Amino acid sequence: MVGITTDRAAPRRARGQCGHLAGAAAEQAIATDYERRGFPIARRRWRGAGGEIDLIARDGDGLIFVEVKKSRDFARAAERLSQRQMMRLQLAAEEFAGSEPRGALTPMRFDVALVDGRGDIRVIENAIGI
Repeated sequence: MVGITTDRAAPRRARGQCGHLAGAAAEQAIATDYERRGFPIARRRWRGAGGEIDLIARDGDGLIFVEVKKSRDFARAAERLSQRQMMRLQLAAEEFAGSEPRGALTPMRFDVALVDGRGDIRVIENAIGI
């Protein structure tokens, strides 16, 4: 037909936008959970040379680096965390901690927060060893 164009990438963009919004909602739910438990959020989506950290919470003088994973169930969400991603998270965390008053001596822990398709949350504390 004359004058009609199709945008074949539109469905892919829509899925990407939906995924982005779902991820942002999952991060917000996790941030709210940490704050409710007494861990104020210091940074969201902090990006350093080593990579991005979804959430950084404070635990007294210490830091909690949180990787948020969302999928239709907890098992699938957990499977989405790769070894490479864990290493990049650790590098980024070291970079962030270097900017803290205690520097590399800042107590740190790495949590993985899982969100399933219903919005239920499961936090695995100390999930990534340093």
